[in-house]
Amino acid sequence: MVATLNFAKLSGKLPNDWTFLLGKHIAVHFLDLPVELHLGWSGHRFVVVSANTPADVIFTASYQDFLSLLRRQEDPDTLFFQRRLQIEGDTELGLTLKNILDSIELPSWLTTHH
Repeated sequence: MVATLNFAKLSGKLPNDWTFLLGKHIAVHFLDLPVELHLGWSGHRFVVVSANTPADVIFTASYQDFLSLLRRQEDPDTLFFQRRLQIEGDTELGLTLKNILDSIELPSWLTTHH
């Protein structure tokens, strides 16, 4: 995940200014997979953060719901109010991340339905 984000940033697919994430820890928990993602911003690139460090914001949902969000088949607000997406911690940080991700143009292969 971190390598993909760094590649996307270097390729110009992500905004340049991520200073709002400096010193922040974002956690992504999957309800139906034994996977947790913990990442942050070093000032120059996205980095893995220790799971032992308290997260500033935690996003929790099923794999399918995260995939639906990524493909923009579902709106995060809808999933939140249906209790399928949980956001804990710094909700302002979570909202900032959501707005940035919503503004990114997705590659066609990601939005293609199979």
